[in-house]
Amino acid sequence: MARRAVQRRLTWLRARLLENRSESRRVHRLVLDVPDWPGHLPGQHLVVRLTAEDGYTAQRSYSVASPPDVSELHLLVERLDGGEVSPYLVDELAKDDEIELRGPIGGYFVWSATSDPLGTEEGRRPVQLVAGGSGVAPFVAMLDHHRRAEGSTRVRLLYSARSEDDVLARDVLGSETTVTLTRETPAGWSGEVGRIDADMLRRCCFGPDEDPRIFVCGATTFAESVSSTLLDLGHAPSSIRIERYGTSGGPP
Repeated sequence: MARRAVQRRLTWLRARLLENRSESRRVHRLVLDVPDWPGHLPGQHLVVRLTAEDGYTAQRSYSVASPPDVSELHLLVERLDGGEVSPYLVDELAKDDEIELRGPIGGYFVWSATSDPLGTEEGRRPVQLVAGGSGVAPFVAMLDHHRRAEGSTRVRLLYSARSEDDVLARDVLGSETTVTLTRETPAGWSGEVGRIDADMLRRCCFGPDEDPRIFVCGATTFAESVSSTLLDLGHAPSSIRIERYGTSGGPP
């Protein structure tokens, strides 16, 4: 399945909306039925295409936020003011509406619990996930899949959100997750506070001595800052994989 999901020739598919629900103040979860979906790996993304009546098209990439173990596809779509795609997906797309998508895409930023053979050196290496905002989307798929597969690999997620209301996918996040809030902190908050820095990475993540595989996903400035700090802390460059996005339309 891994080879097929990564290497198959991509074509545009029709997807029907099953549910469009608010996940936070700016993010909606789209649940899609895609009859011809070939399967995907946790961490892969897809492209959504919208076509106007005059033939004009706009495209946007989104990480798949659901594990390969379920039949529906889930996307976490952040509404970007002035965007060509996200305002329509969040505000106007209604149940049974159809959109076009193409995927799955990407074989670099993926991790599957079933790809870690027990007893092997790779299987013993822990996995560290670091997310900023809606960059948590691919990690939601990874964590959900890991739990469903009863994976033995040690996994941690360090997740930065603006406020408690902005924390996404709370139904999937568990004891392996540390959340830090950067702007609004409610009374009684017992988690981390502030932007992810060297001290927080040192305290909340696997250290270089454990040789973790590290995945970082978020806005370009976030991803570059975190990856640079991880290198300063002594993590090997070959162990760090980055997925960055910005206003240009990359995932998630």
